[in-house]
Amino acid sequence: MTAAADLASSYELVVIGGGPAGLAAAALAARVGVSTVLFDENPGVGGQIYRAITSTPVKDRTILGEDYWDGTRLADEAKASGALIVNGATVWSLDRQRIVGVSIAGRARMIEASRVIIATGSQERPFPIPGWTLPGVMTAGAAQTALKAQGLVAAGRTVLAGGGPLLWLLAAQTLRAGGKIDAILDTTPRRNWLQAMFHAPDFALSPYFAKGLALLREVRARVPVHRVDSIEAVGTDRVREVVFSKGGVSQRLPVDLLLLHQGVVPNVNLANAAGVAHIWNDRQLCFVPVLDADFGSSVPGIAVAGDGAGIAGGTAAAERGRLAAIAAVRALKPDAVVPDTQAIRQSLQREEMGRAFLDWLNRPAPSFRQPEGDTIACRCEEVTAKQVRDTARMGCEGPNQMKAFLRCGMGPCQGRLCGLTVTELIAAERETTPDEVGYYRLRPPVKPITLAELASLPISEAERKAVER
Repeated sequence: MTAAADLASSYELVVIGGGPAGLAAAALAARVGVSTVLFDENPGVGGQIYRAITSTPVKDRTILGEDYWDGTRLADEAKASGALIVNGATVWSLDRQRIVGVSIAGRARMIEASRVIIATGSQERPFPIPGWTLPGVMTAGAAQTALKAQGLVAAGRTVLAGGGPLLWLLAAQTLRAGGKIDAILDTTPRRNWLQAMFHAPDFALSPYFAKGLALLREVRARVPVHRVDSIEAVGTDRVREVVFSKGGVSQRLPVDLLLLHQGVVPNVNLANAAGVAHIWNDRQLCFVPVLDADFGSSVPGIAVAGDGAGIAGGTAAAERGRLAAIAAVRALKPDAVVPDTQAIRQSLQREEMGRAFLDWLNRPAPSFRQPEGDTIACRCEEVTAKQVRDTARMGCEGPNQMKAFLRCGMGPCQGRLCGLTVTELIAAERETTPDEVGYYRLRPPVKPITLAELASLPISEAERKAVER
């Protein structure tokens, strides 16, 4: 394992994130002679899509599906490229001068980079329903991580709730692994079909069409599916029931594990802290970075690739990573021979063809994004939706001002679990747009680190080298 002290003081290219975009970018750049380091905070590479691809105990390829095993090629290419791949590395700081703060095994370093590619991927969208903080309520992504990394399958009475491709994929993977799902509560609004159908022709020609139909058939043949208008997790010490309504009729299901999911959104915290400009994407209902055709951001020398640039899936993420890497190589080594970008862009275009249909179809209803009453909006500080709404009505204009009133976004997650919820609640109460309200102003450290880690930082690289001599 690479220790913090083993790192060079500078690299030509620093790639942050070991998912498909990061692996593809690091492999391409390193192969043409760019000094490249990839930092990833997980024990192994793969990101969420290909999590534990080099170590998963799940050996039956049919359980996770062939798309998952595509990650093996990316991991092998990155390993063979000569890029330094550092796992267990938490990047907690990045500034406009491309100084990267990273901690490994409790020791911190500041690394200079000529170019940086942020490939931190996506995170699950907050799903703030009544009772979502009860033990026994998890995200679908967490359950999928347990399956990929440890081979664990949910036991007991299990209900999946929400919408989006990941929900159905997890259901299929769980069933293939021998698990049981008692019900799926589909929150997809019927009216979404009206907007989605405008994009149906592209979707029918995309790689998603046949795969999606097969997945739905596989799951629906074995699991009861209820289309619902509301969901509530009920219990005292832990979740005991899930209460849902459809057509105005309320029903209850006993449950031991409730898995929630309503899509994924870009993980913007690090890019935001580095000063990268972001705008509101109304189709995907999230903030996305402002990028050029090569995924370069508003901060010179910093690119954002993969799902962090907007949700598009694993194969598209890898192509984005390659385009960002080619741009970095051309800036660093103009004479280097790089792949033809036209072929990469054509592949990316094919992968993105069906995305508009999926985005509009799986667009979560406002009631599942903008909670009411005593439903928790900010888990870290235990702030309710009513408190956020009341404060907005008092005159609070945005999330950063909200910190002074309620401390939203100031807990360990740094707003990852409440940022979009707080923005949308303020926008709804002030009758404006999320773009006008804005997002949290993030500063380092964007991930929790200890004082001991900060104290371990060399005062300067020159002083560190003097000590080593």
